[in-house]
Amino acid sequence: MQKITRNDFITEISGNDLHIIAEGSILNYDSDAFLHKLLAAIPEKLKNIRVTAQNLTQWDSSFLAALYGVVGWSKENAVNCDLSELPQNVQDLITLAYAVDRKPTHGNISKLPFLENLGKNTLENLQNTSNVVTFLGRICGAVGRFFTFRSIMRRVDFWSAMEDCGPKAVGIVVLISFLVGLILAFVGAIQLQTFGAQIYVASLVTIGMCRIMGAIMVGIIMAGRTGSSYAATIGTMQVNEELDALQTMGLSSIDFLVLPRLFSLLIAMPILTMFADFAGMLGGAFVGIFMMDLPYQEYWKFAFDAFNLKNFLVGIFHGFCFGFIIAVCGCYSGLNCGRNADSVGVATTQSVVRAIVWMIVATGIITLICMELGI
Repeated sequence: MQKITRNDFITEISGNDLHIIAEGSILNYDSDAFLHKLLAAIPEKLKNIRVTAQNLTQWDSSFLAALYGVVGWSKENAVNCDLSELPQNVQDLITLAYAVDRKPTHGNISKLPFLENLGKNTLENLQNTSNVVTFLGRICGAVGRFFTFRSIMRRVDFWSAMEDCGPKAVGIVVLISFLVGLILAFVGAIQLQTFGAQIYVASLVTIGMCRIMGAIMVGIIMAGRTGSSYAATIGTMQVNEELDALQTMGLSSIDFLVLPRLFSLLIAMPILTMFADFAGMLGGAFVGIFMMDLPYQEYWKFAFDAFNLKNFLVGIFHGFCFGFIIAVCGCYSGLNCGRNADSVGVATTQSVVRAIVWMIVATGIITLICMELGI
């Protein structure tokens, strides 16, 4: 029998068995050094590890860290580890530590044959589609309750969400839209200068920003800024079991969390789109007047001639639709978030990706409808 003594641990190695004895007061223990020396002395064909306590008076988290390392090593090397003779509270803490899977979920995906994987993905997509349709139905029901004065939506939540996605977003929206208008003017000028028609840069920027570019830029900005915030906020509430508390109290999470965010974006997005349109026109004017030396009277004349109420309203409608999409994607991702911190990040990423994809799809559908209607 071989004995190894280190501070408050005594280890006895007998054949293929290891007996670890914890005794005395184990406080501020150097668990890493203990494990390093212990593993260096363990025989190659170890089969059993038995941990016992002998006159154990005091212990802290360093004691648990040492045991955690021993149990982890035994699991990795298929060695039986017996903790049954330790105090019950120590056993419970070690069991709890290993009850949670700390590995990223995407690392545990098993590879399936092609047909099985295809069927699995198809069923998952059908289930996700069903969940989305159900979620939209719940939103419609919540909107109906709101207009019949039966909703539990609080005004303070609405105004807080409105402040976040309205006034606080104006600065970044105006800045980005101004730069986009500037870029559009530069790109258009390169070709129009070939024909000596630089003055039509004003028409190009005005039509492009008012009809579609202003709304798209606002949508992308708000998807990354506000939609992700919705997903992260509601997802954190899911992790902290606050959504379970709402359900226990009989409160609808749709009324309480989704409606204020949905209504605030539906109101703010068209207004932000207007700001983006005019900021983009100013960006084009900056290039045309100060860098291309176009007369400002002529520039603004062509800009106002190109300004069409029909194009302007189409852009505003795009912004309204994008607001609905961003709110739905952000809230849906948050409500369907997992129960750990990693899931909050996944939900946030999914909300942004889904919002941008569905905004592009919606743009294509609206453009097709406008073409068919001659708008």
